[in-house]
Amino acid sequence: MPSVHHWIRIERPAEAVWDAAADVGALHTRLVPGFVVATEMLEDVAHPTRRVTFGDGTIVDEVIVDIDRGRRRLVWSVQGVTHHNGVLTVQADGTGALVNWTADVLPAELAERISPMMALGLSTMKRHLERG
Repeated sequence: MPSVHHWIRIERPAEAVWDAAADVGALHTRLVPGFVVATEMLEDVAHPTRRVTFGDGTIVDEVIVDIDRGRRRLVWSVQGVTHHNGVLTVQADGTGALVNWTADVLPAELAERISPMMALGLSTMKRHLERG
């Protein structure tokens, strides 16, 4: 199974980066505006699920698997593909934060599509959060 890994250092306290990342219904305003243009928390679903609209028009539903505030670890799964498990962690790194994003995906071809999207998402996150 392909795993895609990206990381970036953000010049903001880890607590501030995590606070934005853990606000799972506000990707489009707090974490990656422009990269994500809308986030809607769905109602009447068995597990917390957000509908994410990306800047390129792609829309996906993501089940929120875990928000581990103690470890600053968010886990979600994109619906409608054979397999997707996304993990975002935020660690303190001096006065800043180290953000790691991993996605395990099937079919394998999906890795080629999402890897550049993940890199763009992290660069958008850095630019937005460092502006304060």
